[in-house]
Amino acid sequence: MRKNYFVKLVRYMKNVYHLEHGLNKMSDGRVNPTYSTGQVILPVLFGFLLRIKSFNELNFMIKNHEFSKLFPRGTKLPQIDAIRDALKVIDLEGLKQINQDIIKKVVENKVFENGTIDGYMVAAVDGTKFFGGNKKSCSECLTSTKAEKTHCFHSGSLCPQ
Repeated sequence: MRKNYFVKLVRYMKNVYHLEHGLNKMSDGRVNPTYSTGQVILPVLFGFLLRIKSFNELNFMIKNHEFSKLFPRGTKLPQIDAIRDALKVIDLEGLKQINQDIIKKVVENKVFENGTIDGYMVAAVDGTKFFGGNKKSCSECLTSTKAEKTHCFHSGSLCPQ
């Protein structure tokens, strides 16, 4: 993790948005869990922030102690099986509450000025298939092949308002 930028980001999230407090209030349906729900969710959050593509990669990072600077000394992180088990039965209302708290804090701190973040507009982009078929095609069609059948289609990106 280059120049501890990630560590600084996590500290900022903990100090400003009180992320750990919200995670510690969360619950799930496990009986006698070894790790609290918050301890299970944090490595997954770090995986999202680092754009980790799979739980296998996350497991590799946990085993190699790549998150050691983010937790107090001696903190043992859950293995990927415990993370999977907890995510199957997690209470989604707790996650929704954390999201609402973060949005409330962002508004209080005036992060969004004039509808922008530091002058940048934020937009959601949705990729979609406009139309397609298996019989007709044109020179502009994109193609995908499944089970020796070729499907031709047109797709694009939309920025909904």
